[in-house]
Amino acid sequence: MRRVSRFAFFLGVALCAAPGLAFAKDSVTIGMVLEPPGLDPTSAPAAAIGEVTHYNIFEGLTKINEDFSVTPLLAEKWDFSPDLKTLTFTLKPNVKFQDDEPFSSKDVKYSFERFAAKDSTNKDKGFFASIDSIETPDPMTVVLKFKDPSFEALFHLGMDTAVILDEKSAAGEATSPVGTGPYKLSSWTKGSSLTLDKWDGFRDAAKIPLTRATFRFISDPSAAVAAMLAGDVDAFPRFANVEALGQFKSDPRFQVLVGGTEGKTILAMNNKKKPLDDLKVRQAIAYAIDRKAIIDGAMDGLGTPIGSHLTPNDPGYIDLTGMYPHDPEKAKALLKEAGVTTPLELSLILPPPPYARQSGEIIAAELAEVGINAKIQDVEWAQWLSGVYKDKNYDLTIISHVEPLDIGIYANPNYYYQYDSQAFRDIYAKIVSAPNLDAYKAALGEAQKKLAEDSVNAFLFQLPNVTVADAKLKGLWKNAPIFVNDISAMSWQ
Repeated sequence: MRRVSRFAFFLGVALCAAPGLAFAKDSVTIGMVLEPPGLDPTSAPAAAIGEVTHYNIFEGLTKINEDFSVTPLLAEKWDFSPDLKTLTFTLKPNVKFQDDEPFSSKDVKYSFERFAAKDSTNKDKGFFASIDSIETPDPMTVVLKFKDPSFEALFHLGMDTAVILDEKSAAGEATSPVGTGPYKLSSWTKGSSLTLDKWDGFRDAAKIPLTRATFRFISDPSAAVAAMLAGDVDAFPRFANVEALGQFKSDPRFQVLVGGTEGKTILAMNNKKKPLDDLKVRQAIAYAIDRKAIIDGAMDGLGTPIGSHLTPNDPGYIDLTGMYPHDPEKAKALLKEAGVTTPLELSLILPPPPYARQSGEIIAAELAEVGINAKIQDVEWAQWLSGVYKDKNYDLTIISHVEPLDIGIYANPNYYYQYDSQAFRDIYAKIVSAPNLDAYKAALGEAQKKLAEDSVNAFLFQLPNVTVADAKLKGLWKNAPIFVNDISAMSWQ
């Protein structure tokens, strides 16, 4: 008996070691540059929250797909009124939250009213405030009535800001998230990694291939390359070290995907801080910037120049990159007209992503050529969120806004740019109340031109979506209309 047992043991080891006979891999490790500050995407602005939780822990009524299409998720179907002001959803039956609470129309009503509330910190609060009333005639029906026609409603409802919460657990979502999705939080080692485990109570659990997903937070570009080469990370969406792509492209163990995103990468300016409150000073900064040099130097040539706050993917996009060509002499003249004594001292605060740090070095050199001394301050993500985004304590910063169709942020004078323009708010009112698609696109064009004319920010480039991954991992997105890692769609070949 002892010899039989020993033989069986060694046979098992041999089978596991033999090529082609190993057990199928049922987990994945995903690399991320930034660690989320919390896990509630409905109350904090960091895109990293959605990268971990959206579609995995939390779900919304609709789902935005890689090709920008919108399909049902917690909704089974919907119906729009001809005037685009009433949207009726039929909800998916037999859905539960991860605490076994049933999902129904009351959860939708609770969530959307919470997101629109006066004390809400939802970054898409303006959209939820545009809902005039929410009716729940039965547990599986929700009727949204908008104040104006809402072309973007289905898209907004597919974003991580619109995921549905359970009232019982809503207050604790940042640390103990409870959603309707296929994965639950297993562990979170701050500063290192976060693990999700497949939830057996999910309505379609049998269709989910992977039982575990671990997110590793690696902000250093060289460390990201090393982790991929060592096999410590299976996939790295939003891969930051673009200079290293050549070695992955030439290695058959890996796949490299390069697509587009909704990321508008900008040199943001504090419009209420002197002398940046002067249009001529902001215009001088725009003329000092050489977009091609930034894209070539910081992004290894990957990225499309933009001239306002939309990407070429968006409806109504217009190319305004010719409004501020690289012209250092024009920049110097405008500073002189504004009465600025050079060198002008400004802070340039840079968060961790390499696109920001590397672009910042180039921009600081370009600004120095026209008499602006941009003093670089590298900060961690939490510092950027508190100091720049929340407290508005900055002159210049570089960031990529990855939320789709988010031009409405400029209608909020308390947003961290502190851009206060009634003329822009009037244009934005035309966007949200457009009676048809042509009027909607026309109003978007007006809005883009107004932001460029006011030189609110220096608009740099569309952020590319670069992913490096194990060649056998399937289900990764090439294009990223939103920043998510849809683990349920991933599998091993």
